[in-house]
Amino acid sequence: MNTHAAKLIQSALAHGNYDLKGQFMLGSNYTFFVDVHYEGKIYKAVYKPIRGEQPLWDFPDNSLAQREVAAYLLSEELGFHIVPFTILREDGPYGAGSLQQYINYDVEYHYFNFTDEDKQALKPVMLFDLLVNNADRKGSHVFFEEGTRALYAIDHGICFHEEDKLRTVIWDFANQPIPDELLAPLSSTSNWAALLESYLTPNEIRALKSRAEFLLTAKMFPRVPQDRRAFPYPPI
Repeated sequence: MNTHAAKLIQSALAHGNYDLKGQFMLGSNYTFFVDVHYEGKIYKAVYKPIRGEQPLWDFPDNSLAQREVAAYLLSEELGFHIVPFTILREDGPYGAGSLQQYINYDVEYHYFNFTDEDKQALKPVMLFDLLVNNADRKGSHVFFEEGTRALYAIDHGICFHEEDKLRTVIWDFANQPIPDELLAPLSSTSNWAALLESYLTPNEIRALKSRAEFLLTAKMFPRVPQDRRAFPYPPI
């Protein structure tokens, strides 16, 4: 997507009025498909209201929408650009929540039927999940945009926990070296606190930085852990 088009979408999601068009029925939290009206145009987006979040025993209540925004901001900071534009809006139809750019993709084409070539493109996603401690990387949460073939990853509501919570289907690169070009952005963590302090706790930000330091030292994708559940359920 060119810079002008990206700025238009960002302005629309930040300032446009939006109305509900439908609800995504899969998943435990309320998620809505919406039309965003801005300067005479309509933009598609996904709205996740905070009041529709189901309580989790290991994550703070009413914090998933903020984590969605934090994942987008970090992806942009790293230069990965794999999380669609996401913003926190206070004025949604069901109150405050995250609003994320909707990406057109083939819902029938997902991790479990990707070609070998497309799976090889997932190293940035695996590294990102290691960094943000993604507790729920399902096979349908990563896809390629129709037309552009740009790689995207979604659903980051249960990320950034202080404790090791990584659960993912993407273990294809276990025990392989992490490419230097992917590791390089992890060395600049000085402004992460200012970037993320509105969305994560200080302890979560410190844990995030510690994971970055560990990955920079290890320089390897880890093996699948054998002492805990390492895959999400359901996997897709």
